Amino acid sequence: RPRDTPEDIVLEAAANAIALHPARALLAAGDVDGDVYLFSYSCVPGDTRELWSSGHHLKSCRDVAFSLDGHKLFTVSKDKSIQVLTVEAGCLETRFSKAHSSALNCVLPVTEHVFATGDEGGALKVWDLRKGATVLEAQEHEEYISAMAVDANGKLLLTASGDGTLGVFNIKRRRFELLSEPQNGDLTSVVLLKVGPEGSRLDLHVPGLHLIFLHCAQRGKKVACGSSEGTIYLFNWDGFGATSDRFALRAESVDCMVPVTENIVCTGSLDGVIRAVNVLPNRVLGCVGQHTGEPIEQLAVAPGGRLLASCAHDQKVKFWDTSALAAIVVDDYRKKKKRGGPLRALSSKAAGGGQDFFADLRDEPEAAPGDSGDSGDSD
Repeated sequence: RPRDTPEDIVLEAAANAIALHPARALLAAGDVDGDVYLFSYSCVPGDTRELWSSGHHLKSCRDVAFSLDGHKLFTVSKDKSIQVLTVEAGCLETRFSKAHSSALNCVLPVTEHVFATGDEGGALKVWDLRKGATVLEAQEHEEYISAMAVDANGKLLLTASGDGTLGVFNIKRRRFELLSEPQNGDLTSVVLLKVGPEGSRLDLHVPGLHLIFLHCAQRGKKVACGSSEGTIYLFNWDGFGATSDRFALRAESVDCMVPVTENIVCTGSLDGVIRAVNVLPNRVLGCVGQHTGEPIEQLAVAPGGRLLASCAHDQKVKFWDTSALAAIVVDDYRKKKKRGGPLRALSSKAAGGGQDFFADLRDEPEAAPGDSGDSGDSD
């Protein structure tokens, strides 16, 4: 009988990064030994399997990303190299051996031929595969670049940095735009969101979820950044210089973050808990899943937004059912509740036994269904 989610994938070493294919049931993973794997995943028991592996990196693989068309896989490593592999066979198509002067941290496809990379020293490079060279190089951050995001037009590239700033780069004009004011703690993640009117929904049941979501995010004019202090910082699209809002989670950190709907993001933390968080109004909705006691390295969303993958130090890739999150609508009313209570379980595999998170909605219809004791108000 089919499962609600695919079986866990057990790796030989801890994974630093995972990525889900934009149109197919494929997962790529890069581990601390420098190996890259491609798996096909399925809810049919025994049907998840490894398709190929690559050991071209000499040191830890820090990030992996599928190209927009899904035909290529980009990988970056502590050995300062960039590799472009074919998805079908895992063949090495392109390699930049000494791409940066410092170890690489992240990679982001921008268009069919253009991609960006960020390193430990705060350097950003934008590459064009047709030229086999960079088209933009910048050293604006004082600390490492942890994550990147780009708008649907491939014009503005945003970078989150360990120096606490959000960087804005204009790829079309090949120039640096500005840095935000520094925030408390390292900025660890950056995502684009559309915070629409109550009840509005984004149709996620299509291939290419990532592209469509970013397109809506530009219209919504909201950027969210996670931080090592456990705070989510919000920026308006036309106001990158200073935050418009901030939301302190009762969590040790926000190490990684992915958008699941137009208003809801999932966050991973040092405590191993994956939280679902509604943005504006700011609420912690509950727990989607967990790697018990193991820091979460990265999260990835499957096409359609109904499946979330996570990797942690326990050498496992786990899958979580996030389909119920699309039904949650959070209003501005805040039900009084004792702070510090346990997180509500939002899936059958989440800690807490998968209790019904619609129970409050039925018992007290005027209350916000996602309100929980592990949340805080925006400043």
